[in-house]
Amino acid sequence: MITKRIIPCLDVKNGRVVKGVNFEGLSDVSSPIELAKYYSENGADELVFYDITASAEGRKLFTDILTETASKVFIPLTVGGGINTLDDFDRVLKCGADKVSVNSGAIRNPSLVYEAAKRYGDQCVVLSADVKRVDGTFRVFAKGGRENTGMEALGWIKQCVDNGAGEVVLNSIDTDGVKQGFDLEMLEAVSNIVSVPVIASGGAGCINDFITLFKTLPKVDAGLAASIFHFGEVQISDLKAEMAAAGIPTRKD
Repeated sequence: MITKRIIPCLDVKNGRVVKGVNFEGLSDVSSPIELAKYYSENGADELVFYDITASAEGRKLFTDILTETASKVFIPLTVGGGINTLDDFDRVLKCGADKVSVNSGAIRNPSLVYEAAKRYGDQCVVLSADVKRVDGTFRVFAKGGRENTGMEALGWIKQCVDNGAGEVVLNSIDTDGVKQGFDLEMLEAVSNIVSVPVIASGGAGCINDFITLFKTLPKVDAGLAASIFHFGEVQISDLKAEMAAAGIPTRKD
């Protein structure tokens, strides 16, 4: 089994980290700068920074907060929110991002993934897919989970990977913030059709949810979570110790 990554996620709105349930009912958590520094120093393998309302509000990502956040982080940083053009890629990379996450921008312009991968390399392009079950089918949602595109998710994800996305963050809207475990059915379906790393997002409520994830779906490369880390319900050091005890390889701090 390959080494598994643990990735806290900073959902940022108006310069503050927020958290909701099923992408709704957002409440204020903390400063992204302080949280990023904490996670960088306390065992996180990577960090994700989403400006979650940039696409819905039709604006560019807040680069001043991103630049300050990136300066505090000494682990790989993935950044997303309002990424619609190659210029947007360039801007956030210059702010200190290591990888750039695309969602709504790729839905609007399917060639964006291919063009970005060609310019910056596959390893720099992360497809963030917000997916929800609609009438028994996995559907892609845009604008921070607000808009049903009507597109079938598995075909869309495979197309983006074929175009050069080097990683897939699969955000299950159905399990987001519910804390009843990752969406294993959805994750398995995606893992079976792509050969790039898949990151599970949405549903983590306790340490055992990560153990179950990696034991059940060894193809999944990483577990991403927000509130259980933000509110101190799970310490990353404890999580990694439990994973190691269960025979799941983790990155050493």
